Amino acid sequence: MGDTELAATQRQKRLALGALIATCVTALVVNANTSAVSILIPAISEDTGTSTSTLQWAVTGYSLVGAAVIVTSGSLGDVFGRRKIFLWGIVLFVASCVLIALAQDGITVIVGRCIQGAAGATILACGMSLLSAANTGKAQLRAVTLWGAASAIGAAAGPLIGGLLASTIGWQGLFWIDAAIAAACIPVTIFAVAESNDPTRPKSIDLAGTVLIAAVLAPLIFALTNGGEWGWGSWQTLGCFAITIASAIGFVLVERRVTAPLLDLALLRNKVLVGATLSILLGSGTINAIMYVVSLYFQDPVALGMDSFQAGLATLPVAAAAVVLAPLITPIVGKIGARTTIVVGFVVMTVSFGALAFVHASWTYALFVLPLVGVAVGMSLQNGPCSSLSTSSVEPREVGAASGVSNMARYVGAAVMTAIIASVYSNVDARQVAGGASDADALAAAFSWSAVSMGIWCALGILLALFVARGVKPRATEFEVASAAASTAHTLTPPQAVLEEQAAR
Repeated sequence: MGDTELAATQRQKRLALGALIATCVTALVVNANTSAVSILIPAISEDTGTSTSTLQWAVTGYSLVGAAVIVTSGSLGDVFGRRKIFLWGIVLFVASCVLIALAQDGITVIVGRCIQGAAGATILACGMSLLSAANTGKAQLRAVTLWGAASAIGAAAGPLIGGLLASTIGWQGLFWIDAAIAAACIPVTIFAVAESNDPTRPKSIDLAGTVLIAAVLAPLIFALTNGGEWGWGSWQTLGCFAITIASAIGFVLVERRVTAPLLDLALLRNKVLVGATLSILLGSGTINAIMYVVSLYFQDPVALGMDSFQAGLATLPVAAAAVVLAPLITPIVGKIGARTTIVVGFVVMTVSFGALAFVHASWTYALFVLPLVGVAVGMSLQNGPCSSLSTSSVEPREVGAASGVSNMARYVGAAVMTAIIASVYSNVDARQVAGGASDADALAAAFSWSAVSMGIWCALGILLALFVARGVKPRATEFEVASAAASTAHTLTPPQAVLEEQAAR
């Protein structure tokens, strides 16, 4: 090898390492930030004087904007340069962290979180593309695996770190630290990451589809959140539903006509993809919703009365169960099949939520542990195989689009189901108190009915598994283990090495 070739090889290795550092660190920070915020809601409420029911928009707004942006941001990277869009995502994330940390009222926190939803989705979407472009062959597979591990670690550690910071230096500490770490990735990205794009992709961007996705979700969440207070037959509620329906129709019409649609409607004819995607929506939605309710209940003075750190620590068994189970999911699928694994996952979740339906004011933390671990185990069993199936069930040229559909569904599930459960929790609590129940009994009833709602969704998930292919037994590859580990936060796009291996089978 000549000096020129050696220098080129070394430069390629440096750029690949730079991409690995920048994308893995930002993925860890984004996922930790996302999972931590529910734990911070009571502290933010106390500090800003904003009700927790209003602050649920800090969670649902983040997911709503993320759902609208995650596919579009990836498309922008493909057309205008992935490093450029990735950088803008980091800058936007840092700015949103600073805005939230300086916030004096709940509305500013919510606005900051909506901005953060766009930033986080951009970082994840473009980060994966940068990583794949910077590596080839087995190195590409290893890089994607590390990215998936970083995402999983961030999602698991977020509540504990957020709770610790809220109980020591204040809830703002999470956002200051996240801003500092993300800002440190900016020079790394500028000087050590190569620019890349997709010259074969059409130059048009489906901005209309992006706006219409937001127009579908925002009024729907408003109606679901406020319908009990407004009245389900009121003009406000019916008007929100009407806007949602009209926007959904408009979205379908737009997607049929644009050159590069946000959602390729032809993919909806793929039964396996549809079943897997809806299962991801249910699984991701319920895990986000239960963590939201748990953070409120555990920290309420009339319930368990924990501080933020104790509440974060209390969720550790849930995160640990998901992390420990991740490497075992693919071998399980190889033995009993994806369809059976998904059914078992939803059955475990349904039973676990059934147990939580018996919550009583006298319950101590110890009684919550096993059902919550069961929810995490069930979610991992169904979400991991569904994430792999969503990309393996389509043609290689459709893999990126299928991954985008799954990731959009993950955000939609988190936004809609958290909003529904927040509404159930607050409305049941208010009705119980109005009916003469004690505050403790009212909160327990609110938790119980929230669990019943989520149990019903998981029971529906069992039926959805009928749409997932029978007898699918993927080999326990390194990529599929990473895909299972990252499935709570992201559906990984298989790198070229994996696609070639699948084609050779």
